[in-house]
Amino acid sequence: MKYDRINKELYLHNRKRFTSHMTKNSLAVFNSNDIYPISADSTMPFQQHRDILHLSGVDQEESILVIFPDSINPEHKEVLFLKETNEHIAVWEGEKLTKEAAFETSGIKTVYWLTQFDVIFKQMMSEAETIYLNTNEHLRANTEVETREDRFISTIKNLYPAHKVAKSAPIMHAIRSVKHEIEIELMQKACNITEAGFRRLLKFVKPGVWEYEIEAELMHEFLRNRSKGFAYTPIVGSGASACVLHYIENNLQCKDGDVILLDVGAEYGNYASDMTRCIPVNGKFNSRQRDIYNSVLHVKKEAEKMLVPGTLLPEYHKEVGKLMENELLKLKLIDQTDIKNQKAEWPAYKKYFMHGTSHFIGLDTHDVGFFQKPITAGMAFTCEPGIYIPEEGIGIRLEDDLIVQENGPAFNLMRNIPIEAEEIEDLMNE
Repeated sequence: MKYDRINKELYLHNRKRFTSHMTKNSLAVFNSNDIYPISADSTMPFQQHRDILHLSGVDQEESILVIFPDSINPEHKEVLFLKETNEHIAVWEGEKLTKEAAFETSGIKTVYWLTQFDVIFKQMMSEAETIYLNTNEHLRANTEVETREDRFISTIKNLYPAHKVAKSAPIMHAIRSVKHEIEIELMQKACNITEAGFRRLLKFVKPGVWEYEIEAELMHEFLRNRSKGFAYTPIVGSGASACVLHYIENNLQCKDGDVILLDVGAEYGNYASDMTRCIPVNGKFNSRQRDIYNSVLHVKKEAEKMLVPGTLLPEYHKEVGKLMENELLKLKLIDQTDIKNQKAEWPAYKKYFMHGTSHFIGLDTHDVGFFQKPITAGMAFTCEPGIYIPEEGIGIRLEDDLIVQENGPAFNLMRNIPIEAEEIEDLMNE
C-alpha cells in the first residue's frame, strides 16, 4: 500500500459501533474481495471489500473477520484469519501481514492463519445462535459477479441450516454513513491531492491539448502524492462531450472556445474524493458559458445550505429542482409553458439537469447510506448540480465534497479548490 498506516483507533471505534447493533449470542463474518481475473494469468489490481476494511483496516486478499462479542472464549470475541506469509510469497508477491502487523493495523489481538478457519469457526458456531451475513444492498449495486462473500454465504447456509440468519448490510449502512474524525482527515487528504492535480491542470490546459493528456497530468500528480490514482473512472469531456454524463473515452482534442468538464477525484487510503470543475480551453469563458456557469454555481451554493441535520434527501432534491427551474428560466432554456405542461415525475428542468444533486461519499465514491432517513451530523455528501445543453455544445457541472455539521453549514472539504469563474480564469492566465 502507498498510504501511511491508519490509526487503529478508527477500527476499534467502528467494531464497537457494529457490535452495539448485534443481537444477543450472535456473530458476524466479513470476507475480503477476490483478486479478479481478466484472461490468461492477468488480474485486476486488488481492491479490498470496503466493509472488512472499515472494521479492521486489513487491506489484503484472503482475509476473514469474525466478530462474536458473546463468545465464551474471551480470545474469540474478535478474530482475524489471514493468509499465512512465507519466504516464497515474500519473493514473488511481497510480504503479507504478520500476526504482529495485523494487530498494529486493526487492534485485534487474536489472529489465526486461514488454514485454521474451518476448525475454529466450527467451535464458534457451536456457541452462536445467529450469524450476520454480509450482502451488497447498495441501491445501484450490480451483483451479477459472484464474490468471495457470496460463496461463503452459500457454504454457511448449507453447513449450518439451523442457525438464525441476520443481515449486516443495514448496520454497515448506518455506521459507514457517519464518519469518524480519522475518516474525515483521510477524505480531506484525498481532496487535497485532487486540489494539487487540478491546480496543475490550470497551468497545462490550452487549445490543442488532448483529453487523455489532461488525464495523464492528473494521474502523475495523484501518484506522486501517495494515492493509488483515481477514486473512479475519470471524466474529461470537452465541448459537446461534457453533455454525456458518464463520458470516459477522454480521447478528443480540446478546441479553442470549448469548455472542459472534469469529473475527477483522487483516492487516499481507499477513501474517495469526487470533484467536478469546468474550465475554458483558452482560459476565458465567453458570456454564454459564464452565465450558465454562474447559474450552476448559484444552485450549488444554495443547495449546500440545505445539507443540515434533519433534511430528507428526497425533499432536498425537490427543492434543488426548484432552484434549477428558476435558473433555466433566466437562461431562456425553458419557459412558463414548459412548466405548465410538465409532468410530476419528470419536471421541465430535467431536460437540462437530469441527475440527482447529492450522494453519500466515503470508502466508496457512491457510498452506502439511507436515502429515506433524515441527514445527521457526520455524514458526507457530494453536491453537484449541472446544466447540459447538447444543442449548444455546453455542459457545466460543479461538485464539492461536504461533511454535515451539528450546527451551521456543511464543512466543505474542497473549500480551497478554485471554483469561481474569475479565479479559474486568473490562474489559467498567470
